[in-house]
Amino acid sequence: MKEHGGIFDLASKPLEIKKLETEMEQPNFWQNRERATEVSREMERLQDELLKWQDFETELNDLIELHNLLKKEHDSSLQRELFVRLNKWEKSFAKEEFKLLFKGKYDRNNAILAIHAGTGGVDAQDWAEILLRMYLRYAEKKGFLVEVIEKIKGQEAGVKKALVLIKGSYAYGYLRTEAGVHRLVRKSPFNAKNLRQTSFALVEVLPEIEEGIEIKIKPDDLKIDVFRASGHGGQSVNTTDSAVRITHLPTGITVSCQNERSQLQNKQMALKILQGRLHLLEQAKKEEEKRRLRGEYTSAEWGNQIRSYILDPYQLVKDHRTGLEIKNIDAVLNGDLDQFIEISLEKLK
Repeated sequence: MKEHGGIFDLASKPLEIKKLETEMEQPNFWQNRERATEVSREMERLQDELLKWQDFETELNDLIELHNLLKKEHDSSLQRELFVRLNKWEKSFAKEEFKLLFKGKYDRNNAILAIHAGTGGVDAQDWAEILLRMYLRYAEKKGFLVEVIEKIKGQEAGVKKALVLIKGSYAYGYLRTEAGVHRLVRKSPFNAKNLRQTSFALVEVLPEIEEGIEIKIKPDDLKIDVFRASGHGGQSVNTTDSAVRITHLPTGITVSCQNERSQLQNKQMALKILQGRLHLLEQAKKEEEKRRLRGEYTSAEWGNQIRSYILDPYQLVKDHRTGLEIKNIDAVLNGDLDQFIEISLEKLK
């Protein structure tokens, strides 16, 4: 484990914990509740991280002892035990090592995933629903919990918009590189002549940010409208003004949320989405300023497609940011996204 000390910087963790403990012991610590909450969460994270890496080191030392024992005693049962335990250790280690790529402030948070059908009519709405299924299956493979917040169906097929809350450690960290325009090329099942059709859908990935943390939203900056929900759900959905639309006046960002829940719950979720979008807007501004200072400023636009899924005349999924190509499109559409996500995160580190 010592050989990895420079990467994991295990020795610095107790020092960071001690520093936070000193801050938490101050009499006025809880007077600033936002700072106190942030420090408490950071303390919990560091303690969990330290314990996990200490367990790795202990297990590795045990494996070394077992290996040394095997040199003296050629026992087949001990050899099998060493193989099984070492294989398990390496897989767990690789998984934790990969998490070192998650350096963003909210990478550990839950993710809010929004999918919008773009140009392409019914095909685009069908494509949006295919993407929704793809991400739900990806979340299932990762062991994340999923809550479908909103799903506005198309008139003929598919969905116009879907909003999903994905709960799990590092859910946002894993999914954030999926944000962008996704392009589908196929023979349209909705065209009588079965002509080739190109469809687009926009995927937004936002961090779920706890209320009152970091992102400041002044009540006077909000215009809140309520309207009758149009989605499917309980009987009250279409008979009460439960849906909520919030406009952030300084930026012009508009967020709406509607489902079978109460108006209050829709408002709370809309505010979370707004917080996430304001965070991304602030991050985009910082990145644009960095590029401008480096002399390589370009405007950031959603219109740049990040990935193409081609079903006809051949089958291929190509990520335009990394150049990664995968021919097994069925596996990708069934949630096998790890290769795309891992290479994108590697590129960003």
